[in-house]
Amino acid sequence: MLRYTIGAAFVAVFLLSSFFTETKPVSKVAKTARENYQTYCSSCHGEKVEAFVDRKWKHGNAKNDLITSISGGYPDLGMPTWKATLSATEIDQLADLILESLKNVDQYKFSSKPTSNVFSSEGQIVKLDTVATGLGSPWGLAFLPNNELLITDRSGDIYRVDKNRQKVKVSGGPTVLAEGQGGLLDVVLHPDFAKNQFVYFSYSAVKNEGDQKLSTTAIMRAKLAGNTLTDQKVIFEALPYSKTRHHYGSRMAFDKKGYLFVSVGERGNEKENPQSIANDLGKIHRLYDDGRIPEDNPFVKDKSAHASIYSYGHRNPQGMLLNQATGEIWTTEHGPRGGDELNIIKKGANYGWPVICYGINYDGKPITNLSAKEGMEQPLTYWLPSIAPSGMTFVESAKYPGWKGNLLIGSLRFQYLNRCVMSGNKVVKQENLLKNIGRLRNIKQSPDGYLYVSVEDPGYVFRLMPVAQ
Repeated sequence: MLRYTIGAAFVAVFLLSSFFTETKPVSKVAKTARENYQTYCSSCHGEKVEAFVDRKWKHGNAKNDLITSISGGYPDLGMPTWKATLSATEIDQLADLILESLKNVDQYKFSSKPTSNVFSSEGQIVKLDTVATGLGSPWGLAFLPNNELLITDRSGDIYRVDKNRQKVKVSGGPTVLAEGQGGLLDVVLHPDFAKNQFVYFSYSAVKNEGDQKLSTTAIMRAKLAGNTLTDQKVIFEALPYSKTRHHYGSRMAFDKKGYLFVSVGERGNEKENPQSIANDLGKIHRLYDDGRIPEDNPFVKDKSAHASIYSYGHRNPQGMLLNQATGEIWTTEHGPRGGDELNIIKKGANYGWPVICYGINYDGKPITNLSAKEGMEQPLTYWLPSIAPSGMTFVESAKYPGWKGNLLIGSLRFQYLNRCVMSGNKVVKQENLLKNIGRLRNIKQSPDGYLYVSVEDPGYVFRLMPVAQ
């Protein structure tokens, strides 16, 4: 009996030690602060310290607070004591690593609202020119002939804004479920709009099943005649419908061959949806312009798969565009707490969610201990902390010489415009623009070369006018 008791106690201690130290014995202390974090902290706080620091600090985040927390722990709350394992110097260095990582979060804490409509950046000055007001969440922007603008508001309203800035409602749009993150979302024109007048809307469709109201991402095509939509046809519904009200994805883009690409979020079901090609959720889909399935889609011949799927393993892609220079489809994708991604979409590729991820969960716990795995795509870049990326555009216009060739991405969380300086497909530098302008939902370049941005709650659409330097 005594032997059994001692043996059981030994096993319990061994398992508890393994939980806090992963698989490395406590006697093998790493040399650097980052190695110590990986060895002793990452199993509970996530692989990247840069993601871990993006949190509310219950016990303070000054250096003395951090040293106290690491040294003495909070055993009743699950935080072990490390003063017997790490030296005072190593604890001090670990606190410095956390403080250094906190600066990465602080760079987005803009102290005040803008006091001017003129904004300066490296090599470019712009002035906000108000195009439309009185909106809630202007999600989609599409440019009509004669310098007119089509705007979708998440509430379900569609507006046509003429060259004199007169805003008129368009009738005949889809019925939407404007709850949570759902509603009327993106809008794009057919590449041959001048001839066929086709407009495409993504939205959260709704249906009742028993006593539950379910929704999904859907695409409607219609003809625009003046301020009225006609010939409405639903060409895509992501299946299955879900009771959740978030992660709809919903961006659309046509490629140079005329295929329509559609992003669909995993609707909050990360365990089942993204990695299964037997459903439409957590995927990028490719369609003909009338909703038919292209014969060369990657999973057409797989009877267990949904044939519209072009890529999978996505979380919530809310930015999408055609790179005119290369013909590739690019997306931005929301991570959880950290791990937002910029991706190039490849045929049949797996983008890894939630098997691999650079972020942690909203409750501070790790989602996975893997950030890379064979057979899964790596992002071009990722953001720690999460900036909540939305619409994006490449600057192809000569009107903005300081930004020519740059990729601009809206940030919902930190309310600014993210400028990515590109070298081929590599992000080599980033800059924060239009700080505290509002939750920046979308950015588009018009046919005449001007950039337009939309912000929400309250909703505005601005044109960015270049200012001579």
